[in-house]
Amino acid sequence: MDTLPDESLLVAMARGDDEATVAFIRRFQGRVFGVAVAVLGDSGLAEDVAQQTFERAWRHGATFDPRRGSVGTWVATIARNLAIDVSRTRRPQPVDPSELLLLCSSRHNPEDQAMSVATGERMRVALKALPAEQGRAVVLAGLVGMTASEIAAAEGIPLGTAKTRIRTAMSRLRLALESERSTRA
Repeated sequence: MDTLPDESLLVAMARGDDEATVAFIRRFQGRVFGVAVAVLGDSGLAEDVAQQTFERAWRHGATFDPRRGSVGTWVATIARNLAIDVSRTRRPQPVDPSELLLLCSSRHNPEDQAMSVATGERMRVALKALPAEQGRAVVLAGLVGMTASEIAAAEGIPLGTAKTRIRTAMSRLRLALESERSTRA
């Protein structure tokens, strides 16, 4: 099996030949894993992407067209595309604090709504004054209800960093709102 051309090995694998599957994986595992690590920067995720790549190659091996490129290029492209998909799902999505404040407001009488809007505006101003990463952390913790562990995973940072961002942001918000309150009084 190790002497078969790449195309023949792929066809045999697609037909369900276990020996061909093992030989195919051995032949391309270094390239596939290398592409995934280069895109993701995480060997654990790269292993998952490599497994998905070989599964996809096995399922779609019959559709391979040698006129469009080599088997190695085809498999590396599958790995690259899957790794990009994984990296996109890991990227945190920015959240507009003003939208969250409006969603979280459940007051029904006009006086409470007016107070909520005024408080929300002060909070938006204070949040905008924070560094972006601290603002995201406090919004995710305080308004979305995520734990520090969940924030660390979503942001791709250590747990201690997430906790520090939340604590620092809360302290800065408290100081900003207290100083505004004392200047109004």
